[in-house]
Amino acid sequence: MIVIAHLSDVHVDDDRRSVERTRAVMEYLEDLPYDLDAVLVTGDIADHALPAEYERARRLLTSRHPLLICPGNHDERAAFRRHMLGQPESASPVNQAHHAPGVVIALCDSSVPGKDEGFLEDETLAWLDDVLARAPAGVPVLVGFHHPPVPLHIPYVDAIRQFGAERLAAIAARRPNLTAFLAGHAHTSAATTFAGRPLLVAPGVVSTLRLPWEHRAHAEDPLDLAQPPGVAFHVLDDAGRLTTHYRVVP
Repeated sequence: MIVIAHLSDVHVDDDRRSVERTRAVMEYLEDLPYDLDAVLVTGDIADHALPAEYERARRLLTSRHPLLICPGNHDERAAFRRHMLGQPESASPVNQAHHAPGVVIALCDSSVPGKDEGFLEDETLAWLDDVLARAPAGVPVLVGFHHPPVPLHIPYVDAIRQFGAERLAAIAARRPNLTAFLAGHAHTSAATTFAGRPLLVAPGVVSTLRLPWEHRAHAEDPLDLAQPPGVAFHVLDDAGRLTTHYRVVP
């Protein structure tokens, strides 16, 4: 059995609130009486992409479990590479593959420099297709990124979702080992489908986005700061069946 923890949108800045909430989630994961196969953080790491924010986030996002992080629309590629990955600065997409016993996790950079919406560059799609082609036979591949590629029926999020998704769907159509898509960005847990696969969205750490039917438009802030941070657990069993559990962290 493979168990992966999935969190997103920590938005670390100089506010104690983002730091404390991120720390609470990471301490919860560290205290689990189980060795996770991976901890996945799907973007929006530093709220303003400042070096000090990344350094703070790097200290917070440490784990005894394998840790995988991709950028979001609040991140900046060069600074992300330098501070979070210890790599030379570069403006190219931050794409990473993690090979573990029984699973491959491909993290795609859906960020678009200077914009809030998402898009997978041709370089990223070619890289992903190669990862899927090279994955061992019978081993499931989970594909993660920040921006969901389909509407979630939340107008604010849908306006800045991942566009050009038909190109990603074409890859999924010819790669049966692509098991599921994992995303963040929405600040709310969600489960839907894309290209015939599960699309599982992690809850937000820094805040929770109220759904359209939970508030009156323009009457109140759609962000709920009172809700506790959350985390998803994705479980792959020996039969290849994927189950997701959502937890809040007091």
